[in-house]
Amino acid sequence: LTPLLPYIDHRNRGMRTRLGCLSHKSDSYNDFTAILPDKPNRALKRLSTEEATRWADSFDVLLSHKYGLAAFRAFLKTEFSEENLEFWLACEDFKKTRSAAKLASKAQRIFEEFIDVQAPREVNIDFQTRELTRRNMQEPSLSCFDQAQGKVHSLMEKDSYPRFLRSKIYTDLLSQTQRRLS
Repeated sequence: LTPLLPYIDHRNRGMRTRLGCLSHKSDSYNDFTAILPDKPNRALKRLSTEEATRWADSFDVLLSHKYGLAAFRAFLKTEFSEENLEFWLACEDFKKTRSAAKLASKAQRIFEEFIDVQAPREVNIDFQTRELTRRNMQEPSLSCFDQAQGKVHSLMEKDSYPRFLRSKIYTDLLSQTQRRLS
């Protein structure tokens, strides 16, 4: 057993290092610029301080702005909870479905990815909402995810959004837009 001790200790150290990297939560302005829809410098030149400040007016203002959405997504990634936003966006896209043939398959994909127990990107909703959504899947309609989407929206608005407004990503972004003016 003694000859194995250095090997075990070395393996544990490597595991601790890997886990340490996984648990490192970066919350920086650069994390936001990396996922901007346009080239970061060009995008930020178009973003005014007034626009970025308006994101604090309401959660829906933030979600309706292309760069606000990108910044919020970057923030949620630092909290390992971007599945909430991805589900909300998938529901918004789903509501635009016009083909009856595509409706059922899109609904099934969303359900399997976000709602089903043990889904790869399972959102945090209560049992009743999950079961109602499961029943809605028997005859999918454009409104079959409404209650679940509403719960996730409310969760993000009450929980993640206030933290986003205090985050380094948002405060750094505001500072960058203000620096450009001076």
